[in-house]
Amino acid sequence: MAYVSVKNLGISFKVKGQDVPAVTNVSFDINKGETLALVGESGSGKSISALSILQLLPYPLASHPTGSILVEGEEVVGKPQKEMQSIRGNKISMVFQEPMTSLNPLHSIEKQINETLLVHKGMSQSEAGKRVRELLDLVGLEATEERLKAYPHQLSGGQRQRVMIAMALANEPDLLIADEPTTALDVTIQAQILELLLDLQKRLGMAILLITHDLGIVRKMAKDVCVMTNGTIVEAGPVQQIFETPQHDYTKMLLSAEPKGLPVTKDRNAPEIMRGNHLKVYFPIKAGLLKRTVDHVKAVDDISVCVQAGHTVGVVGESGSGKSTLGLALLRLIRSQGDILYNGKSIQNADWKTLRPLRSEIQVVFQDPYSSLSPRLSVGQIIEEGLLVHYGRGDAKERRALIGETLKEVGLDPDAQDRYPHEFSGGQRQRISIARALILKPKFIILDEPTSALDMSVQAQIVDLLRDLQQKHNLAYLFISHDLKVVRALADTVIVMKDGKVVEQGPADQIFDNPETLYTKALMKAAFDLATL
Repeated sequence: MAYVSVKNLGISFKVKGQDVPAVTNVSFDINKGETLALVGESGSGKSISALSILQLLPYPLASHPTGSILVEGEEVVGKPQKEMQSIRGNKISMVFQEPMTSLNPLHSIEKQINETLLVHKGMSQSEAGKRVRELLDLVGLEATEERLKAYPHQLSGGQRQRVMIAMALANEPDLLIADEPTTALDVTIQAQILELLLDLQKRLGMAILLITHDLGIVRKMAKDVCVMTNGTIVEAGPVQQIFETPQHDYTKMLLSAEPKGLPVTKDRNAPEIMRGNHLKVYFPIKAGLLKRTVDHVKAVDDISVCVQAGHTVGVVGESGSGKSTLGLALLRLIRSQGDILYNGKSIQNADWKTLRPLRSEIQVVFQDPYSSLSPRLSVGQIIEEGLLVHYGRGDAKERRALIGETLKEVGLDPDAQDRYPHEFSGGQRQRISIARALILKPKFIILDEPTSALDMSVQAQIVDLLRDLQQKHNLAYLFISHDLKVVRALADTVIVMKDGKVVEQGPADQIFDNPETLYTKALMKAAFDLATL
């Protein structure tokens, strides 16, 4: 008998008094000690199907018009919340997608893991403290006093995810639900977390329900896979069978959706647009009663970079390597040492009046479009803002027409300018962010992790869009990313960064095909091993 059996599950949400179906006729079994993957794009119904197992949907707003969920033969649909407590944490635990929002920012790591043990196991404080140390060791975090007393913001993304896994394993569950456990992590950290989950599964004999949009992870982790779209499972079976002989068009689309292609051959004699010479960005470390500077964090340490018209320079490395800080320094948004030249003229010491007219030519697209677009402004107002700042009010009809043309250029309906950001998908919001930068006719755009939060198929679309826009407008890009597959599809030159320094730098072909340093080789292995399994 399957440990969890989901049969003909339906999920509806009340919207303006109407029941709107979100999931229909979903069925799958999870066997002890095995891994089942739920795969699909954002909004396909993966996460709410998994949350239903633990009855964590916002009832009574959510309801199950059809179906059954059995845990060890026991029906959980409609089970009282008090009775569900014996299942949650004890039998089934969950690791959520974004640990920074799942962990309490006001409690130390020790207190948060402790809480699970005190609530479910009834341990004393000393027993719980000992178990916390065992759990942190189990997930590969050294249980030092400094680590135990740390708060979530003081840990890296990979460390926070390990803490989440330790919390989930505290009561030795039979099933671990992992909801996009590696989406926001660097490729090397992603590989470590996946290896950790596989190792824990072997040691503890637990089942895993893996929710992801990354098919490379499914190849490595799962025995069986269910492919979801629009709230239904369109294909299911053993991983090897689904990947080698997919039957459904949607599955075929997912399998072919990774960013592809290589940058178009560029003019090597193209003029320089942006250059940074020996850039340094040091942040002071202050200590003592008088907060004297005792040392510095060398976020960018003597880096030189040159971006030519129509070219893309890719900047890769793990979180904390200094990639984004380098971009901010080139934008003159943070102080730096060294020289910065735009179109051959130094702007390092230029005042704001000198810089202001150049701002329209130097633009940036941020990682998370949802947080970088104002929810209070319509799309038209968001894109229009730059025009008003740089060119004054002018004619409203002309501005509207220009906004419509720009939206059309990035693949959106011109009428979308009358809607608000929350009405769009992640990929559409990123297109809006690109339109906001593009409308000012820039020559140089910094793209800071513009695809990391997007589904694989949407990533491919954004990469194709950026490539087309670059050819059409002869744009220069500084492309910051930890996703090497995306960088390979766009970059002519690559800079590999670690701890504020350049580890390796050169033509993209050379860096990807013949990396020289051990660090670059490790990055390449972590990024491309999953894709070739």
